[in-house]
Amino acid sequence: MPPTLASLVHHSALKLTVRAGEDRLDVPVRWAHVSELADPVPYMEGGELLLITALKLDAEDPDVMARYVKRLVGAGVVGLGFAVGVNYDEIPAALVAAAEQEGLPLLEVPRRTPFLAISKAVSAAIAADQYRSVTAGFAAQRELTRQALTDGPEGLLSALAGQVDGWAALYDASGAVVATAPEWAGRRAARLTADVERLRERPAPASSVVGDPDHEDRVELHSLGTGRRARAALAVGTAAALGTAERYAVHSAIALLTLTTERSRSLHAAEQRVGAAVLRMLLAGEPDHARAVAGDLYGELLDAPFRMIVAEAGSSASAARVRAEGHTDAPPTRSTAATLAAADPAGDPLAALTEVMESAAARAGEAVLVVPENGGGASERLVVLAADGGAAVSACGEYAQALEAARAGTEERAAGEDEDELVVGLSAPAGPIAAAAAYKQAEQALSVARRRGRVCVEHEQMAAGSVLPLLADDAVKAFADGLLRPLYEHDARGRGDLIASLRAWLSRHGQWDTAAADLGVHRHTLRYRMRRVEEILGRSLDDADVRMELWLALKATSAE
Repeated sequence: MPPTLASLVHHSALKLTVRAGEDRLDVPVRWAHVSELADPVPYMEGGELLLITALKLDAEDPDVMARYVKRLVGAGVVGLGFAVGVNYDEIPAALVAAAEQEGLPLLEVPRRTPFLAISKAVSAAIAADQYRSVTAGFAAQRELTRQALTDGPEGLLSALAGQVDGWAALYDASGAVVATAPEWAGRRAARLTADVERLRERPAPASSVVGDPDHEDRVELHSLGTGRRARAALAVGTAAALGTAERYAVHSAIALLTLTTERSRSLHAAEQRVGAAVLRMLLAGEPDHARAVAGDLYGELLDAPFRMIVAEAGSSASAARVRAEGHTDAPPTRSTAATLAAADPAGDPLAALTEVMESAAARAGEAVLVVPENGGGASERLVVLAADGGAAVSACGEYAQALEAARAGTEERAAGEDEDELVVGLSAPAGPIAAAAAYKQAEQALSVARRRGRVCVEHEQMAAGSVLPLLADDAVKAFADGLLRPLYEHDARGRGDLIASLRAWLSRHGQWDTAAADLGVHRHTLRYRMRRVEEILGRSLDDADVRMELWLALKATSAE
């Protein structure tokens, strides 16, 4: 505890006597200051014990003393020491009355006690208090370190809560509560998720103080991590502002949790390399070797049906735009809001998707295998192996839905913007033996999602759609134009309507009478035109593959 007026009064060497304000002696003293100015207030900071001899004061004038004492109290002066036997043999009654009126402690300083002795006593007490705080801080640091090494973050939080006589909570990168101490603080910590998400938007390290009218505690939030973006956050709730020792404990906890976070990132990178090896073995048709390498790290993924997810993105992301513009068709759910909050502000959609899926998997206690890879060109790709029906797959779906809603709510979109956005393909449920097939399915679903302008497509959804939208591809259109160009050139010279005749004949499955009736010509005329088609193209219409190609070519050109 810092020195108080009471501790100074009880100091046997100072011989101080209380003349007013006996009920306010427990106030801390920040410093002892000597001033003979008639108005020392401009030089006060608050918390001082002011020492005077009244050299320039009319201490016997009640009005002067009333104004003088009132200004001292207003400036935060906690006590007034008056030296007797210098200018006055005793403290004037006017000063005593003014001090009693304002409730300002007034101490009588005997002539044999120099002001310097009082200043030294205050300074020594402050130094001793600071030493105790530093010593207690180092002891807290040792205890927090021991708990972190033996019981992990949960033990550290428990020790920290005891050190600050309050509660503590740890949040992951998405703003979800990971651990609390004591357990009753879980509900309180969950109410601060929005504040944690706002803290994440600021460059790390960052901190803030929040309050709740329904709670009497004071909560400090601190971001954790050494990178540009926070990897986690710490909340500390106390009944009052932290003291020096408690501040040491909090800073130690931040440092230890940051080390844990950075160590986790290193371990995560190593796990990712193992995951890449497992994936390569699965795709190479070596499930037994993949299982041996996966071990306890990814083994559970290979013991149940999994989904293969392939994601691709370019140089920008709608995820960042979602955060900036807040476009959604409906108020987001808690999980949707969390996924949007996790989007990388620098515009890295794959990093955002990875963070969303890994955070969901970590909260559910399930494994997820994430392997970044270069997809060629300017885009990057992400391959994910996640349990079918698990939290990671669900989080991926929610994230995709949120981005779909954002796209639907954005009225103006720049030309070619879709090519730079996140696109995701999901395979059907599969096992280790069918991993290569699942990867191909995910790639096919990714291609369909890109063509349809969707964020995410599952392989099962492809059968419910139509192949016709795929004909919009430039390569298909180029093939169709090249195949049908001779017929178009023939019709342009006014020598018949071969294109319309071919379309009618194919649509009627080669039924001459019905197709001729649709065209309003004789069936012999239609037969003549079909022979001309065969002659010009150099292909036989008796070949089913030729008829299929011509029909798809007609569909591709008619879609323009």
